[in-house]
Amino acid sequence: MSIVEMRVPTIGESINEVTLSQWLKPDGAIINMDEPICEFESDKATLEFPAEAGGKLIYVASEGEDLKIGDLVAKIDTSFAGASPESSAKQSEIKQDPKPADTQPIPSANYATGTPSPAAAKTLAEKGIDPASVSGTGKDGRITKEDAQKAEVPTVQTPPTAKATETTSSTVPSAAFSRTERIEKMSRMRRTIANRLVSAKNNTAMLTTFNEVDLTNINAMRAKYQDAFVAKYGIKLGYMSLFSKACAAVLIEMPEINASIEGDNFIYHDYADISIAVSTPTGLVVPPVHNVESLQLHEIEFKIKELADKARNNKLTLDEMKGGTFTITNGGIFGSMMSTPILNEPQSAILGMHAIINRPVAIGNQVEIRPMMYLAMSYDHRVIDGSSSVTFLVRVKKLLEDPTLLFLGLV
Repeated sequence: MSIVEMRVPTIGESINEVTLSQWLKPDGAIINMDEPICEFESDKATLEFPAEAGGKLIYVASEGEDLKIGDLVAKIDTSFAGASPESSAKQSEIKQDPKPADTQPIPSANYATGTPSPAAAKTLAEKGIDPASVSGTGKDGRITKEDAQKAEVPTVQTPPTAKATETTSSTVPSAAFSRTERIEKMSRMRRTIANRLVSAKNNTAMLTTFNEVDLTNINAMRAKYQDAFVAKYGIKLGYMSLFSKACAAVLIEMPEINASIEGDNFIYHDYADISIAVSTPTGLVVPPVHNVESLQLHEIEFKIKELADKARNNKLTLDEMKGGTFTITNGGIFGSMMSTPILNEPQSAILGMHAIINRPVAIGNQVEIRPMMYLAMSYDHRVIDGSSSVTFLVRVKKLLEDPTLLFLGLV
């Protein structure tokens, strides 16, 4: 029997530990070489771990376990290489003690029976339901997302005593209030997010400056050219590409906003890598769009869509998470009207977009209803002076209110 040990590989320069978020193959399964057997969750991304050989999978680590680089994850018995799950099952039956002739054979359940899909497992965990109590309707008895959504939390009611019934039946409703609690370990990404947020608050001189922008002209431009834009490029013109382009243009003109601190030195960048905040089921991630100053609007839209789709499906690579010189976060998609965004270290500034609200504003000597958005820019006062932060936001506002200036390069 030849055993191959599967150990946590070197993933990135700054990553020393990962969490085994979930097994993709059951213990004892016959697997092929390069077939993903589990997923690791690092500080920045979720990564699949492929088998280094074909054979029988033997678990060593458990789901949710924190592992250091080089720790043993699993073993693979290569003597089973090339065997199918069916042939493996037959071999195990032969090795078992023979049953009496009059004993009825009990069919063994497929490994998928009662096993929830990743989406179903998440739903069941949120509802506090044991998968063993749910009947799966999927292939081979697997618990589907629909099964998990339909599953109800079992309630345990203690029958009241006769005396209690007499004294409370007229005042207390028959249905008991739920007071259940559950403890759930924080995911590695959630722990990383928490640590980075606290670090940003404690290690930077963070301040926030505010302004507002009238989006009348941008809305008119989008309404007028949206159909032609979609027909030519196959994607809609959104607000995020316009905001990214405006910020990138001003960042190149104001390098102090695009800088960061490393030790006793300032690092200035002649490019604008703008990190876009994306909300995912496991937490907020901020993959960057590189060289926004050199991209066209449709290229920015495609890149943002690609990164957002990968983020929500846990498919972002470590390389796609690296970098970023400035961040944009849009709380407006959730209805936020005003907020103070927290810095994404080591960056020195972050722009917060908010909900677009039709409000009365003074235009000349008249009051008009305009689509207005509050802008908030948090910045590290160690790097950026107050006057620079205000100037940056005013210049971005000017480009957004008259996008023609952006296309003419009149920043």
